[in-house]
Amino acid sequence: MDRVISIVGHTALDYIVDVENIAGKNESSPVIDYEEYPGGGAANIAVAIAKLGGKSQLISPVGMDFASSGYEKLLTEANVDLSRLYRLEDQKISKAFVFTDRESNQTTYFYWGASSKFKELEPEPVDFVHLATADSVYNAKLAQIAGFVSFDPGQDLITYSKEDLELILAHTDILFANRHEIKRVSEMTGKDFSELKTMVNIIVVTYDAEGSRIYAGKEEFIIPVIPVRAVDPTGAGDAYRAGFLLALTRGCPLPVCGKIGSTVASFAVQTRGCQTGLPTWEEMKIRYEASFGRLEKEC
Repeated sequence: MDRVISIVGHTALDYIVDVENIAGKNESSPVIDYEEYPGGGAANIAVAIAKLGGKSQLISPVGMDFASSGYEKLLTEANVDLSRLYRLEDQKISKAFVFTDRESNQTTYFYWGASSKFKELEPEPVDFVHLATADSVYNAKLAQIAGFVSFDPGQDLITYSKEDLELILAHTDILFANRHEIKRVSEMTGKDFSELKTMVNIIVVTYDAEGSRIYAGKEEFIIPVIPVRAVDPTGAGDAYRAGFLLALTRGCPLPVCGKIGSTVASFAVQTRGCQTGLPTWEEMKIRYEASFGRLEKEC
């Protein structure tokens, strides 16, 4: 039986905007196109896990417009467990405005809305949790009372205090970061990468088109990307984490977890929006085996 994976973080509406160039201060840039999609890192991961056939539980504050926006219906139909949502009637749902240029560079503006109340909320213990981008105070509280902790500070890393970051890392079993974030974690904690590896059992670092690397003790596994025609890079990281975490809870070896994550991410980038092109487990398996060979029975 699948383990329930609790996902903590934002539930948001994403406004995906294609621009000629990322504008600097006092500059403007032409908008090529834009769309509205359901998003928020935590919700993206929860939906991806559920689509793959796993059990996901979303822990997130949502506003008064959660139902009227259609988002509640979408998550319910995706079989995401919503029993741990914080429903705040005096708030609006969070919103992300993501601008992507022709070279796939991105900049994001985030309206916290209901998520701004995270720090005032008290978490309850969970068995297996993934701490996605969310409030550092809440994440620090939950990290101390969870059974297994996966941590991805993401772009919100700049909002973390040194104390909260170190407290979470002290209780983290697996850390996800991209090449820029892992450097910032080192700078904020004053610990080099070798010291971080002694603190955290598993560290996964993503390198965009160069794939990802998994560090576990003295082992290092290099995971390639699956080449596909990418339409929208938004949500690729969330899809990777969903595939990786579900595979991990199913007992897959770490290199297989990374390859499953890479495979799920390859589906996510083929369509616009973070939740639109996600695969089922069987769809993922077909592409996995075409790229990496036979998928082990235990997975």
